[in-house]
Amino acid sequence: MTFMDLCRADDLSPPATPPGSSISSSSPSPTLLTRPPQRMRQSYPDHLFGDILLQPSTLFEGCQLDHLQQIKASFQQMNALQKQYFLYEILNCCDTQQLNFVSSYIAPRLKIDFLKELPIEISLYILSFIDDPKTLARAARVSTFWNSLLKDETTWKSLCHKHHYKRRSSIINGTSLLGPPARRTNFSYRDYFKRKYAIEAAWENGGKVSTFLDRLDPGLVTSLQFDDDIIVAGCDNHKIEVFDARSGNKLRTMEGHEGGVWALQFCNTGGPEDRRILASGGCDRNVRVWDLDTGRLLHVLRGHTSTVRCLKLRDHRTAVTGSRDNTLRVWDIERGVQKFVLLGHQASVRCLEIHDNLAVSGSYDSTARIWDLDTGRCRHVLSGHYSQIYSIAFDGEKVITGSLDTNIRVWNATSGQCVATLHGHTSLVGQLQLSGHTLVSGGSDGCLRVWDIDSLECIHRISAHDNSVTCLQFDDRRIISGGNDGRTKLWDIKTGRLIRHLTHPAKTVWRLQFNDTKAVIVMQRRRSSNPDEGRSAMELHNFDILDEPKLMPDEDVKME
Repeated sequence: MTFMDLCRADDLSPPATPPGSSISSSSPSPTLLTRPPQRMRQSYPDHLFGDILLQPSTLFEGCQLDHLQQIKASFQQMNALQKQYFLYEILNCCDTQQLNFVSSYIAPRLKIDFLKELPIEISLYILSFIDDPKTLARAARVSTFWNSLLKDETTWKSLCHKHHYKRRSSIINGTSLLGPPARRTNFSYRDYFKRKYAIEAAWENGGKVSTFLDRLDPGLVTSLQFDDDIIVAGCDNHKIEVFDARSGNKLRTMEGHEGGVWALQFCNTGGPEDRRILASGGCDRNVRVWDLDTGRLLHVLRGHTSTVRCLKLRDHRTAVTGSRDNTLRVWDIERGVQKFVLLGHQASVRCLEIHDNLAVSGSYDSTARIWDLDTGRCRHVLSGHYSQIYSIAFDGEKVITGSLDTNIRVWNATSGQCVATLHGHTSLVGQLQLSGHTLVSGGSDGCLRVWDIDSLECIHRISAHDNSVTCLQFDDRRIISGGNDGRTKLWDIKTGRLIRHLTHPAKTVWRLQFNDTKAVIVMQRRRSSNPDEGRSAMELHNFDILDEPKLMPDEDVKME
């Protein structure tokens, strides 16, 4: 088939060029360019010709213009194949300049905003399949329409679920942005996601770090707890130090213990007169109850005959302490009186945990015990370890114990039976934390192990430190571990990989704690003047990098 077979010759033959015509085959003559009237601008777009547009009546003679219309009419009557062949022949006659002209005209017409052509519901549904926030951030810059679509709360709520950004009750810088939407007015999933994403990125790459030297005076930090407002540290120099959790400034020093403070915990009383109550115990054998907001001593509880080694609060009314005198004691800290003495252990009580009305204790007598706090009765004696128990975890159903015999044992809290023995550590298991279906253990062998407590399988074996693991904590995303080698490391709990070192190497890391947006680490650093000497240091890591307003404006959702 030839071109002449597709189109009639008489329709396509141009008339003879009139005498004196100076039309070029490649571009119109400048003498024929004029400013067209406004009505012509729709036919010949500005982006093709600029401010000077073409008016056919001035470009062609009348007969030529009539012939052009005939060609156009003939083209419209062709079938699809004929049109393609016609265009093929025409384009083959064009030079580079004309082809560029054709391309510049066609390209914008081929750009179709497919989301704009669809119902809003379907457009949002399509966007819901994007689970990469960087891709969404770039999509928001495509057009005004796409930007408006990506301000819809449905997309960001879906993204929160995909990234497992759970709403928690913690308060960030005085605002309940991370709290449940029902408790917030004008809650925005978009703002919530942006802030959570920025916080997670800061965990990965580093947030704002404030280091405070010698704020704790010389001495070992034995216990640590903090919330959004205050940091409390117990020291072996008889003191309890209280710091502002935002600035790190020391608020007060609470003195009264006549020996080292080895255990402490605080909680809120709730109610209209909400305040913090702190209980502490140590080498002087006494338990002290403080109003933490004022530093005022409320009660001194006497009864233990040796060092108070561990302490837990069930609530703001009840405390349980374990001592080197082999006993546990249950205290009414609201009234300042003793409720029960829990007898049974044959050696020092080293660790304890509380869940509802049950307490579990681990002892150097190699046994653990489950106690009823309402009656003071021992429900079960958990026997099986061959050496001292140093660590314990309890979730109400399972009791986990770590021992000097290098083993971890899992117990059924209802029956008191040993369910499993977890092997792997080669030295003392001194650190345990249980949350949900995950157990993390740390040993004097410098290793961390992550366990699935349902299948009783070890998920990750991590060679974390060159010496004992002195402290650890984990949540659903990360583990932080501190070691006697002076290093603090951040790990991905899902993969077991090292994300980064959180601190510069120190002499030893004593204690650490973290929440969604902050981490507090206390350690001993070497003095530059005398490396054998240590100086106390506290580091406050803030990962809420969106503290400053409008760091990420609405019109530019940049999360890279």
